[in-house]
Amino acid sequence: MFNDNEKDLDIIATYSDVSGTIRTCRVKMKDLSASWVLENPINVDKVQGSQVQVLKLKDTYQTSTPFQENVEQSTDDQQFQEGEILSHRQTYWSPVKFKRQILRQKRRDLRTAELVRQDKEVNKELQATEAIESLKNMDPVVKGKYSIWRKDFENPNADSTLKLMRDQIIMAKAYANIAFSKKQTVLYNSLLKQVMESLNVIGEANSDADLHPSSLDRAKAMGHALSVAKDELYNCFTVERKLQAMLVTTEDNLESQKKRSAFLIQLAAKTVPKPLHCLSLQLSADYYFHGYYQTKQEPYNEKLEDPSLYHYAIFSDNVLATSVVVNSTVLHANEPEKHVFHIVTDKLNFAAMKMWFLVNSPRNATIQVDNIDDFKWMNSSYCSVLRQLESVRIKDYYFKANHPSTLSDGADHLKYRNPKYLSILNHLRFYLPEVHPKLDKILFLDDDIVVQKDLTPLWDVDLKGMVNGAVETCKESFHRFDKYLNFSNPIIIENFNPNACGWAFGMNIFDLKEWRKRNITAIYHHWQDLNDDRTLWKLGTLPPGLITFYNLTHPLDRKWHVLGLGYDPALNRTEIENAAVIHYNGNYKPWLDLAVSKYQSYWSKYVSSGNYYLQRCNISE
Repeated sequence: MFNDNEKDLDIIATYSDVSGTIRTCRVKMKDLSASWVLENPINVDKVQGSQVQVLKLKDTYQTSTPFQENVEQSTDDQQFQEGEILSHRQTYWSPVKFKRQILRQKRRDLRTAELVRQDKEVNKELQATEAIESLKNMDPVVKGKYSIWRKDFENPNADSTLKLMRDQIIMAKAYANIAFSKKQTVLYNSLLKQVMESLNVIGEANSDADLHPSSLDRAKAMGHALSVAKDELYNCFTVERKLQAMLVTTEDNLESQKKRSAFLIQLAAKTVPKPLHCLSLQLSADYYFHGYYQTKQEPYNEKLEDPSLYHYAIFSDNVLATSVVVNSTVLHANEPEKHVFHIVTDKLNFAAMKMWFLVNSPRNATIQVDNIDDFKWMNSSYCSVLRQLESVRIKDYYFKANHPSTLSDGADHLKYRNPKYLSILNHLRFYLPEVHPKLDKILFLDDDIVVQKDLTPLWDVDLKGMVNGAVETCKESFHRFDKYLNFSNPIIIENFNPNACGWAFGMNIFDLKEWRKRNITAIYHHWQDLNDDRTLWKLGTLPPGLITFYNLTHPLDRKWHVLGLGYDPALNRTEIENAAVIHYNGNYKPWLDLAVSKYQSYWSKYVSSGNYYLQRCNISE
């Protein structure tokens, strides 16, 4: 019924419940949700003429149950009261409102889905952050252990007894000194005796497992002696002062031992091992015994000056090391017959080097061995370094025993006092065009390298007008020019950048045509003359090399040349095995007992196995 006063419709609704029973109820139009619409809507003006109009309603919101959401039903099938109906909607019906509600619901659904998605993303980020923090805080290393399965891993204090005994010895020495200063001779002698007995029990032990079974009894006896000493001598200020004095003395001893260790390492690194000395003597003796010295001149070999072949320059006085360089290069060469090795050595080792390659010449490759003394053009009037090496000041620097900067003052620069710097062989690399006047390109190799791949592609590298092709060694702030040159000198500051990247000697491809064009040797002489007093750089060949080829060096890919096998035991194994050339630069050369053991096999496998001379001198792989 439509009522003008109420502005609403009376509706009798008929429906069936869950059990199938037919039920009816009376509701107002305003009590229904907006999803209910009229199938045959009426015009209000037309209705005023009649009191009753039959209308049909339908629920357009199919997902909801018509009356359960909007009407509270009576439990009595026949009686319905309007007061029993719970109205959830107080608005009049309107299609606009209904459409607006649908859109609002869609927005709610979209917003809900977006919030759920954002919540999941936030949870994932939080989990990732927690995982990263957990990894940062996790220490996967078991300090001091090689394996968590070792028995002593079960006891985190596996060396507690050893540490206790060492601490007792320190305290006993402190109390002994105090007792001596107070003239308590009996206590002083007792403590010294305890110290000696504890030292004998410890021996060379590094953990509790290495200690003698009586160590615990010894520690108890020492503890009793220290208790007695404490009762008689303990004074906080006195003990503190004595321990401080002991600490200063220990630090001084440590510094002295460091200098001594540095000196002995340098000495061991530069001393010729007995087997290598034996090898040189045996080869020299056979060279003269078999009359090879009587051969005045070898027949001319056109390969020695053929610029279309692959030429190598090796300057060395070490026969075994040179043989490894040649063997490893030839073994990996695709066309060994096109490779020519130009070896230059000194007069002392010429016979040995010559004899070795007479009896151990690699298959197909060409070997030339020269004596540096036969280069008549190399004299002090032409070579700056020869003039300097012949000076009295330089000789005193190396050989004068009472020189004020030998061990004590010059410990930081002991490596620069290496007598190899007196050898012109070390500086011959700056005279390559004079040594090989008819060649266009040459690959310079040090004698402490090993070749692991074919090197012929280096001849095809475009040096872009540069003279020297080398691998750069600078990493972050390391191995830059300020490490090698004295930038407190104004001449150095004006001409060079302290942050310029350094590079490595040891495997360098040189364009000799460009070298001659730019007169590189003259540049080298100029700077050597300026450094006559060694104020621009210390002795060596790398600093003058950096200066001579400044802005004239083309960087090669690092895979061509991996350095550090002579001093760094933590190199990446993959980088070593993938490198074309590995370099044992440093003190720990592979032919010395000082060598890093895990790197030695890369070198020793190229030593000629079963060689007669190696067997005579007890040299093995």
